[in-house]
Amino acid sequence: MEQSERSRASDSRRADRKDVLRDFQVSFFAMSRLVSFPWSFLEKDLEGNTSSALLSDILQQTCRHSLCRKFPPSVRYRKLFLSELIRRQEAAGCDPLDALYDSLAEVVGAGDPTECFKSYLLPGGEPVSLLESVSLISEGTTGLVTWDAALHLAEWALDHRHTFTGRTVLELGSGSGLTGIVICRSCGPRRYVFSDGHPRVLQALRDNVRRNGLSERSSAEVIVEEMDWTTATEDQIGRIGADVVIAADVVYDPAVVEGLVEVLSRILRSSSPEVFVCSAIRNPETYAGFKRLLEAAGVAHQVVSGAVSPVFPYSRDVRMETLKLFT
Repeated sequence: MEQSERSRASDSRRADRKDVLRDFQVSFFAMSRLVSFPWSFLEKDLEGNTSSALLSDILQQTCRHSLCRKFPPSVRYRKLFLSELIRRQEAAGCDPLDALYDSLAEVVGAGDPTECFKSYLLPGGEPVSLLESVSLISEGTTGLVTWDAALHLAEWALDHRHTFTGRTVLELGSGSGLTGIVICRSCGPRRYVFSDGHPRVLQALRDNVRRNGLSERSSAEVIVEEMDWTTATEDQIGRIGADVVIAADVVYDPAVVEGLVEVLSRILRSSSPEVFVCSAIRNPETYAGFKRLLEAAGVAHQVVSGAVSPVFPYSRDVRMETLKLFT
């Protein structure tokens, strides 16, 4: 009996260790805030022995992983991450890990460009790697970074793959492309149209779509198209012929909400697709104004209920809401 209990405890420790390593890896490549990492498990491991084995494994799954060589997070972020690992190692008094200091030396003094890679790992471990701006606002747009609602909508899509399978999907305000790339890679749409209205965002979007090899990995026809909500024509909307329309984090500025409602209204009148708009509700007044404009345009809405299965790291403190629109 004692042997069986020891075996189960050992299996549990191995499972915990595997989960912790994945948590470190997922958080590192998405450049999550350092406070969100599972430091307590590392601290407990370092307190219990003088070995740096877990630190070595964390390093191999992050800064020394092949994905980091191909699509590295920002230099500044890697410096902060490695410095935190070293700080915790030295505080515990365990055997020094030379590879940690070697990795830090590689990034000390390196320039830090205005763009960096973020990689978001799918449930099977495959990465969606995007070149994003290091600033939330750059070149006059917020579309060069991935926002929380895009990650939330991607998780919802993974839980509702049938909504997209074999269908034509139009995404409004695609930004860096996270949600659409996840859907194309995992949900089997027949055709996917990424769209945005900002020239710099469109170029970055095209690059990210190519970077993730959608034409090679997906049977879907993939298009990146310019769409200005205030000038989109009936011909453009009709030509796309969407069965499903999605948008994430597009209700953030009162100045653009009116144009958004206008294009949504025209899309709904054109072919009655399923329409889903996901928002992180940071400004309740702006969001309430969006709902009032929908009602004034004759567009009804209902809140899509139910939790999503967590896949990607992002702050879950902000309230998320997905609306289904219809006429």
